[in-house]
Amino acid sequence: MNDPEIRARLYPLLAGGVYVDELPTGTTRADVVHITPAFMHGYEVKGDGDTLQRVPNQLRCYAEVYDFVTFVVTEKHLAKLLPLLPEWVGVLVAEAAQPALRPHRAASYNATVQRPPLARMLLLEEVKQFLLARGLAGASTLRSREVAQYLRTSHTIPLSSLAQYVRERLIARLPERLLLREERKAERERAARVRQRRQAHRRG
Repeated sequence: MNDPEIRARLYPLLAGGVYVDELPTGTTRADVVHITPAFMHGYEVKGDGDTLQRVPNQLRCYAEVYDFVTFVVTEKHLAKLLPLLPEWVGVLVAEAAQPALRPHRAASYNATVQRPPLARMLLLEEVKQFLLARGLAGASTLRSREVAQYLRTSHTIPLSSLAQYVRERLIARLPERLLLREERKAERERAARVRQRRQAHRRG
């Protein structure tokens, strides 16, 4: 089974909120992220043609920002994947003969989310607005490194407040992401038509 086939079985399970494909997360991209007003759940898809080489880095990045993390894999990967994952990471199994994903274990709440990586899910200006609204004078002049340092050391910014703000901003941004996706799709189709006309002209 390949990635699109697995995603098609995953999407119907994501009830409420929105989901985003290929969301930049740390130094990687999460395949699918389900975002609701209450939580963010990152999903990593591993089809038959994928390897597990990037799992340690993906897991590190996801653990810093997502309330829940689940790997969605084919039976081929299951035995080798399980020793790489902590117990709180969920696992769903995709089988060609079954129309639905098979739960291997449910994801538990991730207690390792950190404020600086979570804030980096947003634009720097959005984070500054968050800090200004909570009374940090001079937040508008801070550099990215200084914002990260403040979030790392300050006890006045609850993780729950920052996480809620990040979820709200990412949900609000979805229409813009979908529009951009449609524009890119239209551009690819236009370029393909141009190539076809050129090829037909050369053959003619």
